Amino acid sequence: MESRELMGLSEALAAAVESAAAKVVMVDSRRRRAASGIVYGEDLVLVADHALEREEDITLGTPDGRKLPAEVVGRNPAADLALLRAGELGLEAARPSEEPARIGQLALAIGRPASDGVRARLGIISATGESLRTGRGRRLERYLGADTAPFPGLSGGPLVDASGAVLGVVVAGFRGVSIAVPAGVAWRVASGLAAGEGAAGRGYLGILSQPVYLPELRQRGGLLVVGVEEGSPAARSGLVVGDILLTFDGSPLRDTDDLQGLMFGRAGSEASVELLRGGERQTVRVAIGERG
Repeated sequence: MESRELMGLSEALAAAVESAAAKVVMVDSRRRRAASGIVYGEDLVLVADHALEREEDITLGTPDGRKLPAEVVGRNPAADLALLRAGELGLEAARPSEEPARIGQLALAIGRPASDGVRARLGIISATGESLRTGRGRRLERYLGADTAPFPGLSGGPLVDASGAVLGVVVAGFRGVSIAVPAGVAWRVASGLAAGEGAAGRGYLGILSQPVYLPELRQRGGLLVVGVEEGSPAARSGLVVGDILLTFDGSPLRDTDDLQGLMFGRAGSEASVELLRGGERQTVRVAIGERG
């Protein structure tokens, strides 16, 4: 690559960091180092849920040096995302990428772990997947992996592309890899929290289930229903003992943690469940109840 091409790439990456950093704030909500947050909308900031060790005395540090008090709008621990509100934030909202991240694509991890500025790491998208359990025991519905070595305070910061558009929200990191919730999923969760959906309790169907291995299917397995609680949402939806649940709103079900994570915050709604019944695939709508 010629020097002018390298300079052009360098300038483009620096511009992407500058653009994205203007929408990234410091989030002081835990005893240790502060985390990062992404401006989602007017006075709204999207953060990593695990970084909120307290729900009072939360402070945001803005790119222009202001310190603003913030309050929790809603939390979705299953997705490891939460939404904060800070009056008079007055910052332009971040822009999610219109296209899903691709393996091999350049990515920049950006955080604001302190009031004295941002940090950035360059790498590529190295993995995309449908389900991942983080070191904190949370199972993400979708995830991105980027070989942008994580640094303290990056949690809640964005992975952005070369134009500064958000590819994902960083929620974990290990062995030199940043783990992020894809922007499409993160913005959907944030939209629900902004609309008050985060107030819903823990969802349940009212079934007893156990993982089963299904070598004849492309996915690794499903959940065998071994019991249905009388009068439960599952019973009213027509689920019966012997059904094997394969997907929940399109997401594979490999164990009970998958199901619980996908139902979090969705009490009172419905979902599409693909299942095997008598060896035949069927799709049914199930009601999600609320328990606790």
